[in-house]
Amino acid sequence: MNLRDKITITGLTDPGIVRGHNEDTIGNNPELGLAVLADGMGGHKGGEVASALAVDTILTSLSKSLRTVNAGEIDEETGYSQGSIAVEQAIKEANNVIFDSASKNEQYEGMGTTIVVLLFYDNRFTVGHVGDSRLYRLRDSQLELLTRDHTLLQELVDRGFYTREEARNSMKKNLVTRAVGVSDTVEVDITEDTAAVDDIYLLCSDGLNDMIEDDLIEDVINNYKSNLNKIAEELIKQANQHGGKDNVSALLAHPVKPFPSGGNWLNKITNLFS
Repeated sequence: MNLRDKITITGLTDPGIVRGHNEDTIGNNPELGLAVLADGMGGHKGGEVASALAVDTILTSLSKSLRTVNAGEIDEETGYSQGSIAVEQAIKEANNVIFDSASKNEQYEGMGTTIVVLLFYDNRFTVGHVGDSRLYRLRDSQLELLTRDHTLLQELVDRGFYTREEARNSMKKNLVTRAVGVSDTVEVDITEDTAAVDDIYLLCSDGLNDMIEDDLIEDVINNYKSNLNKIAEELIKQANQHGGKDNVSALLAHPVKPFPSGGNWLNKITNLFS
């Protein structure tokens, strides 16, 4: 099913005002309803290489695997949709590609990347993520964080050692506990949920949420919700005005029509009028 006219996807990435190069990479496939964002890490351009490899590998992998499966079909063994399984496999494939590249190139030793992948199907979505890049959803004008950071600080918050406000001001907030490509295996968090017309989804690197509060992110999306490009521009502008200490990326997705899979007679009738 081609989702190009069902879901609008757009995004921007910016080096910020402190760093001289950009280790973030964003990508999307409108036909698949797919958005991918990566925030690389590693010396001597290693981060740039890792994030680019991750996004390219995931886009390529899913463009192939989703041709042969019904993304919304439930896998009886795992209980997850076929789309979720494909997302997890694509992230693990990216992990292998990056780890293998680093092992063969001394200059890229230790490189890795965070990842957040958003896939829409059958009026639902799957998000797969590793690290501290995030997915937010604006629904009924309220912003909600849909991912949990894989960071040392988040673990300390979960255990009650820090409040969220103390965590925000901590110098330890960027110490990730998981990343793609730094080991020969990777654990991927997968979440599935329903999607609704007029939801707005924001994938972002930590260069955004480290610089501005969630309340401001919510205000910006609400103020410009009819123009995704303007939302991305304004979020990056605000991040840079509040310090711009890191690369910052904002990738947005907006379901504008229902997108049932068409796998049964009711869905087929719905498609005729959507």
